[in-house]
Amino acid sequence: MPLAQLITPQQLAERLGSPKLVILDCRFALEDVDYGQRSYAQGHIEGAHFADLDRDLSGPVSKGRTGRHPLPDAQRLVERLREWGLNNDSEVVLYDDGPGAFAARAWWLLVWLGKRSGVAILDGGLKAWHAAHLPLSLDPPPKREGTFSGEPDAKLLIDADHLGKRLGSADLTLIDARALPRFRGEVEPIDPVAGHIPGAQCAAFTDNLGADGRFLPADQLKQRFAEKLGGRTPEQLVSYCGSGVTACHNLFAMALAGYPLGKLYAGSWSEWINNPQHAVATGE
Repeated sequence: MPLAQLITPQQLAERLGSPKLVILDCRFALEDVDYGQRSYAQGHIEGAHFADLDRDLSGPVSKGRTGRHPLPDAQRLVERLREWGLNNDSEVVLYDDGPGAFAARAWWLLVWLGKRSGVAILDGGLKAWHAAHLPLSLDPPPKREGTFSGEPDAKLLIDADHLGKRLGSADLTLIDARALPRFRGEVEPIDPVAGHIPGAQCAAFTDNLGADGRFLPADQLKQRFAEKLGGRTPEQLVSYCGSGVTACHNLFAMALAGYPLGKLYAGSWSEWINNPQHAVATGE
């Protein structure tokens, strides 16, 4: 079974009520941190649990030390997943209502904990669900205690020190998921320093999607990232963004295209700039 999978609204609608199915609603907004919980309460896909980026899918922020969305404590996340009814053989569907960045973060966390099959993102998210004229529910999901036994895989990560030592290496492909103006350092609406990590290429995560908000076909995604790799091995690729969230979208898209999983720099730009000795680049 492939590492990255998509599911259509119609396919999900047909599976609702399956005893093996776990659905996570990952809606979030950086500018309104209560948006996701509020939206979930106003209506969600039947049976979905709410997975909050700040409270569930990230750990505590330490000013001047971590990025804006550090990884959660692995054991705490495992316990939360069990509360949502997750077992090792569960079928998981993740969704948000935007371009899939928050759902992709949840996907990466599950992969990090060893859940390597049976996890899909709702292609097009809740917008596609609405477009298919499918209903939402106000009912809470049934309570089921799961037995998921995940363990974190450190091989999927790289920290700032190791990344810093690899900068300039001929085999390193470093991709930045932020939009081009932020990458160039022309604007920076969130973090106190503008620019990018030296040697990085801009690979805006939104370019993984078509105009309809759904993921591009696998062959188009393969070509997109082949151009970034430039003949280098994909296992040596490192993905980052502003805080380690949209970087997961690129890793998911690469897995959809059939590439092996690269590494995530989870702290990303918001952590990198905490150290004044870290070099900063602007432009392209």
